[in-house]
Amino acid sequence: METKADQILSIKVMRLSRPVFTQPGLFHPEPWDLVSTILSQEENNVLTEDADQTLDKTFSSQFGLLLPQSFGTIYLGETFQSYLRVQNVGSCLVSNISIKADLQTAAQRLPLTKRNKVSINQLEPQQSTDDILSHEITEIGTHILVCEVSYQIGEGEQMTSSRYYKFQVLKPLDVKTKFYNAESDDVYLEAQIQNTTVDRPLCLDKVTMEPSTLFEVSSLNEISATTGTPWSNMPQLFGKCVNVVQPGEIRQYLHCLKPKQNVRDNHRMLRGESNIGKLDLIWRTAIGDRGRLQTSQLQRMVPNYGDVRLTIQELPNPVKLHRPINFVCKITNTSERPVELSLVLEIRSKPTVLWTGISNRPLKKIDPNHSTEVSLKLVPVMPGLQSISGLKLIDLFLKRTYDYPDIAQMLVIP
Repeated sequence: METKADQILSIKVMRLSRPVFTQPGLFHPEPWDLVSTILSQEENNVLTEDADQTLDKTFSSQFGLLLPQSFGTIYLGETFQSYLRVQNVGSCLVSNISIKADLQTAAQRLPLTKRNKVSINQLEPQQSTDDILSHEITEIGTHILVCEVSYQIGEGEQMTSSRYYKFQVLKPLDVKTKFYNAESDDVYLEAQIQNTTVDRPLCLDKVTMEPSTLFEVSSLNEISATTGTPWSNMPQLFGKCVNVVQPGEIRQYLHCLKPKQNVRDNHRMLRGESNIGKLDLIWRTAIGDRGRLQTSQLQRMVPNYGDVRLTIQELPNPVKLHRPINFVCKITNTSERPVELSLVLEIRSKPTVLWTGISNRPLKKIDPNHSTEVSLKLVPVMPGLQSISGLKLIDLFLKRTYDYPDIAQMLVIP
């Protein structure tokens, strides 16, 4: 039988955290304090250079460090550390002591003590034992630190003592993502990262993308400048050395994910892959505490190209007005059956480009997951940024028409 007897063993928990920056107010030293002596020397114009440096380094009122006065705020991704102390406050010997500390969340219960339990043979009166608890916070919401101690007094029955400490875990950063699927099968990811804390500036040490197995990633957040320019020594887009995000501020990052070479031509596999990877964020507080966040698997809307896909392989840009240009199209069969197509070139009302060549000509049969290249020629007749349109493909078996109104754009100069 277990009974509670909190008066025998005392359980105390103190969170281990760094001090915070603070701006102290004015203070009035006593006449016998060292600072009063230095200030009086300054009034008498006998303050030496060494004393001046001592005053600046020791008694500066611009900022200071303040030790935490309460449990404080804990953010997702931080490492929760606390000091657990169990002391025999009774007057008799306590034996067969077992100490257990768990962290209870909404989804799970995590053991924090090493080897799940700490066993101690005995504790003399006023003797104590301690342990350091550490855990990286991976969930938001209410957390409860549960500390339990079981022990025995002499030959008596087993007794227990327990304490519960409740605290909230908040989200320090909010991440929003946008995707753009390019015609080349590249995926552009824009990540908007906002500091959602109330009064805590955060330093973003690292924002990286961990791609899925089908993609390789390149970061577009560095500045490539020639030597001698004012920003030639600035590798990062936000700040030269430290990227500080104030509360409420937003940073935007851009990554490009390219299909790996061995799957670039496997359109069926790329069309079925919606997961592109995870964002990994490493941040620090003003005092240097480190935190890490990783998003869940990011998913894109897979583009639907239908059974036949058309892309531009080669296109000169810019081009001259009224000068014929040649470009190359790639036609890919993304269906599971061979297709036979006919190429149709249309000149619409008020055209900006004129096609040259044979229209309604049949193409060679394209097997599933294969492609063919077609060379075409046109003449731009309007200056400015013009769209190439008027190209159609007709499936000769299904009598289905695939219309491509704006397959590319080009700059036409006089």
